[in-house]
Amino acid sequence: MTSIDDALARLRSSAAVGDGPVPDGMRTAGVRFAAIGGPLEKRWNQALVELAECIRPLAGSSAVLNEGGVYLGSWIESTATINAELLSRFAPSVTHDTHLLFAQFQREDGMMPYKVTDAGPAFSQIQIVTPFARTVWNQYLLCGRDASYLRTMYDAMERYDAWLAEYRDSGGTGAVEAFCTFDTGHDLSPRFWFIPERCYHDDARHYDPASPVLPYIAPDLTANVACQRSYLALIAEELGLDPKPWREKAAASLSALFEQCFDGDDAAFYDRDATGALRRIQSDVLLRVLACEVGDAVFFTASLERYLMNTRKFLAHYGFTSLAMDDPRFDHDYSRNSWGGPSNFLSLIRAPHAFEHHGHFAELAVSAMPVLSAVASSDRFPQCLDPWTGTPGFTSKYSPSILWLLDAIERHSGILPRPDGELWFSGLIPTRLEHGTATTASAYARTVDAVEFELAGDDESVIVYRDRVEHVRFPRGWRVVTDRAGSVSAVVGLSPVAIPGELVAEGRTIPLVVGPNERVSFRDGRVVERSGPGFIAPRA
Repeated sequence: MTSIDDALARLRSSAAVGDGPVPDGMRTAGVRFAAIGGPLEKRWNQALVELAECIRPLAGSSAVLNEGGVYLGSWIESTATINAELLSRFAPSVTHDTHLLFAQFQREDGMMPYKVTDAGPAFSQIQIVTPFARTVWNQYLLCGRDASYLRTMYDAMERYDAWLAEYRDSGGTGAVEAFCTFDTGHDLSPRFWFIPERCYHDDARHYDPASPVLPYIAPDLTANVACQRSYLALIAEELGLDPKPWREKAAASLSALFEQCFDGDDAAFYDRDATGALRRIQSDVLLRVLACEVGDAVFFTASLERYLMNTRKFLAHYGFTSLAMDDPRFDHDYSRNSWGGPSNFLSLIRAPHAFEHHGHFAELAVSAMPVLSAVASSDRFPQCLDPWTGTPGFTSKYSPSILWLLDAIERHSGILPRPDGELWFSGLIPTRLEHGTATTASAYARTVDAVEFELAGDDESVIVYRDRVEHVRFPRGWRVVTDRAGSVSAVVGLSPVAIPGELVAEGRTIPLVVGPNERVSFRDGRVVERSGPGFIAPRA
């Protein structure tokens, strides 16, 4: 038997253990993972156990996702948005109920709580990062198109949009303003030095009038609302409503973002304070803005070259840092909740949307593999990593890092269902990880529309099975894209170098060389198009 056979046999003998939303969701989705050699399989199983511990009722609700670690409750910044978006693929009922929790506790004036805990909803800040509407839209597409859920969430988000327009644009610029540090969740970041942590008198409608620099016109908050409005347009159209007003509002928000916060010389976004000055602090704000789908392909490539793939700026060996590494204020203390330097797992789970929106899959993989090594060898799931060593930092049993692991394995070497109906069979098998964490082979399973798909691979090749019959074969380093039935439509290069090999599928053998980020599209078994944005290697 080969190592692929061993991994496949191990996969087929595995099953989700226990009861509750996580094991039930994994059984329904048919999701399983097995690895030969290294600690990765053990860590994956630990992730499932600890994820289950992060799901419990809040304030009389059904079981919902909690942030985990020291964070006792569910936050709109993360738990209910980006965390829940990832959870949709593993325990969709929990994502559904977590979303509805924030609609349930919406205030009469339209404000949504920034968090919900056992004590109930809290409204002292806004703390929005990932667009809520995007996560709702993706949940709707992936998980059965529940129109009642979609309408409930749409109505709630429409009211919150009106609240933000009324109370967070005091200057009439069309942008969104930050009134305190916690509005963006940037604890200990130099971005908010000499700024109050909380809104004035714990009222998110007001900023401290004694501050000489508040309010900030905030690029990440403005980008959030611009993107939010674009997805509200999609939802409105789906519900039979007029999407045009939302598209006009989204365009106005985007214009305000560039007019108020963009510096052309630096090609970066900064807060503009009450004096009219730009606060030139380079932080993870850039990644947040890009994850809100701001900018075209040329803009994103320039951001990679100058910032995200630059090891003097944000590309540390272990994750994207929360402050530019060439800033003398960079905080090396990863043992606390700091957005002043350390790599935060919230940044790492937000990053894929920014990169994949523009087809930069290989750069994302380059950034993720050292982190995967660090997580595989760690004893816990922290909020922060030491960017230099990968050593785990603040807190444990933290749902963003738990979900990062589940997502990374599925995204780079598993079977990932997409909201657009594609399936991604990714062949970056984790055979080349560092520090003794590499596998010899691994296998992954997922059931889609009652069809069982399995992917198994080693350091050379990958095989996909459809209902336990070999379906596709291709070399390590490629991703095969299919529809939900498994019909091949494209191959994408995940490796940072060109990979030659053969695609064996549907009775045909097609020799190919696929470059990094290159997408080779097929029709009737023939290549009809080759496209891609090129590749940006890490730079010093």
